Amino acid sequence: MRWIAEVHVQLRPGIADPEGLTIAGGLRALGFASVSEVRSGKLLRVSFEADEVDQARGQVEAMCRRLLANPVMETATWEVRADDEPSEEARLA
Repeated sequence: MRWIAEVHVQLRPGIADPEGLTIAGGLRALGFASVSEVRSGKLLRVSFEADEVDQARGQVEAMCRRLLANPVMETATWEVRADDEPSEEARLA
């Protein structure tokens, strides 16, 4: 079965976020004076195969631990759902 995982990776609290500081400053410069803080991060969308939802969740956890997030500096959260869209190969067939 095909699964989609949306993985959100953010810097841990207390870790400097120069990109977030730059964005916050830019927003304030554009007149959004009420912006007090911006923390940047990344959203990764991963399509993969697994037999069942528990296996899919386990694979995503392993992906995050081994490559997608640096556990010293970042946290990762994710959502896993069945991919209802046919693959591109299936659409072309």
